[in-house]
Amino acid sequence: MNQYAHIEQPNQYADDEIDLRQLFATLWAGKWLIIAFTIVFAAGGVAFALSKPDIYQANVLVAPANEEGGTQGLSGQLGGLASLAGINLGSGGSNQIVIAKEVLQSRAFLSNFIRKHKLAVPLKATIGWDMNSQQWHYDRELYNPGTGEWQLNDDGESKAPTDWDLVKAFRENHLSVSESKDTGMLTLSIKSLSPTAAKEWATQLIADINEHMRREDVGTSEARITYLESKLSETNIAGMQQVFYQLIESETRTVMLANAQPEYVFKTVDPAVAPQEKSEPKRALIAVLAVMLGGMLGVFVVFVRAFIKKN
Repeated sequence: MNQYAHIEQPNQYADDEIDLRQLFATLWAGKWLIIAFTIVFAAGGVAFALSKPDIYQANVLVAPANEEGGTQGLSGQLGGLASLAGINLGSGGSNQIVIAKEVLQSRAFLSNFIRKHKLAVPLKATIGWDMNSQQWHYDRELYNPGTGEWQLNDDGESKAPTDWDLVKAFRENHLSVSESKDTGMLTLSIKSLSPTAAKEWATQLIADINEHMRREDVGTSEARITYLESKLSETNIAGMQQVFYQLIESETRTVMLANAQPEYVFKTVDPAVAPQEKSEPKRALIAVLAVMLGGMLGVFVVFVRAFIKKN
């Protein structure tokens, strides 16, 4: 058995050597096809990369303005005093920071934000940004900048996007929010064809979410004050009146502090600035990937063609 094995081993090496030679011979015979595929894909990749507009990203770093979130501490005090009077005003157990982060990305808030700052046209009807004139390039098939009106489709209906379309586009193409697990800080990023718009939208988002949460808390406290004043007028017991006065004082203090604090929920640590360098597209990476893909596809086609000829 050892003699047979000793005799077959050189033949096996010879077969491997022949296969390797055939492999390189096949590649050499199809070199022009591989080169052609590589050139075509490289040209396509470069053309695709150059056709994509520059996208800029502005970031703003914020931290919770209050560790307990807004009026949560006062809500706890309110609940304790209210229980003494036998009144249930609800609990403030929900973390206001968590609520603010969810509201920031909610459809209702973003829809109001887009309408307030008139972002429908920049979001859906622009194809570029002129750095020299600081003006948008519009898609005139969708929007007429001269008249300020949306174009009509074949059925005579306006091509103006719906709130659903605008919020979807803003979420998917422009807005991203990330949180640091170690520090609890929040990074809000806005992408846009315009570096100026990216910076403005990021700044406006933080300002609007602070204003929204403050308005909600002030409205809640004012409603509680009205409720407590009505209860106060219904009782003649001195002890109960004292409790109601303390509750009203607590809610009044909440309203005063909320109105005196511009950065109500999120405090800006690092404000947004207009980026000077684009974040997308990675044109060099796109070109390299296109060259690699073209070369691999060319090699594959050469081997397939050689296999078909062989059989």
